[in-house]
Amino acid sequence: MDTKENILSIALDERWKKYRAEIKTCKDEFSEEAVHDLRVATRRLLAAMDVVRLLDPHSRVQKVRRALKDQLDSLDDLRDTQVMLVEVSESMADFPDLKSFEEHLLKREKKLMRKARKEVESLAIAGLKKRIERSGESLEENLQGEDWTARLLSAGDQAYARAVQAFGQIEADMPASIHQFRVAFRKFRYTVEIVHPILENYPETCLEQMHEYQSRMGDIQDATVFLSTLSEHIDETESATRLAPVLHTFENRRTELIAKFMEAKDELYRFWRETPDSKYPWEKNHEPVHHSTRNRRGGGNARVRRRQPAPVDRQGQKEDGEDRTGFESIEHGD
Repeated sequence: MDTKENILSIALDERWKKYRAEIKTCKDEFSEEAVHDLRVATRRLLAAMDVVRLLDPHSRVQKVRRALKDQLDSLDDLRDTQVMLVEVSESMADFPDLKSFEEHLLKREKKLMRKARKEVESLAIAGLKKRIERSGESLEENLQGEDWTARLLSAGDQAYARAVQAFGQIEADMPASIHQFRVAFRKFRYTVEIVHPILENYPETCLEQMHEYQSRMGDIQDATVFLSTLSEHIDETESATRLAPVLHTFENRRTELIAKFMEAKDELYRFWRETPDSKYPWEKNHEPVHHSTRNRRGGGNARVRRRQPAPVDRQGQKEDGEDRTGFESIEHGD
């Protein structure tokens, strides 16, 4: 089996090594950055296992997926809290009344960091190692001689079909529907990052466009989490009068973010073929739509590192980043 046909085994091996390295780093030097990098590596490995499951649906694969998903879920609250702290830090000059909310988030972050440290230190990957290595061996043993190209592209077709289905359920006044589509799109995007080397004339710019497309939905989800948490804080502290104007401003920001996404949501159709029998968009002489880098607020605050969707992964060359960003700033005022 040549390297071109064996790209899934290569991706699985590289992502497994990266995951193990990030666990070691996190245990040796526990920090926000280390936890962040571990989350990215976990998502990358989980994406590879999703493709493996389509080609070799053994129970061991599902066990690996479940273990990785549980690890991610255990760190979600910490990640959301840290993203909200970034937003509060950048907004404090305009909204000093957010100080009490910041203090609330800092207490939460401290508690969640302690919890995360314990969970990371207790991670045992011996069982995971055995199952992942056996999955790689199974790919080599059981799929040797089969048409790998067709089966890998079928994985892309299936992931895209699920994304299109979720896309059809989007409603602008229901941010949760955009989030559900985002989850499906992220899985599709990670699948493309694995299989795209076997596509002839695949435009590398497509990977960057998918990254930016996902980030717009990430902004909306971050804004939704922020609004929900701020609303809970207002209810608990009975500070509606003082913080109502702040809440209103952030609600307007989310509305604008949703409008921005809805205007260009049909870009989805530029990233893959409509059906397994159709041509790919780039084979029809269509160039992926390019969007310039998004403007964000600057500032001298300590918390300035923004979360971006994980940068494109060209077989392990880039792994830094995150699957979701803090929501984009929109100028205050009418």
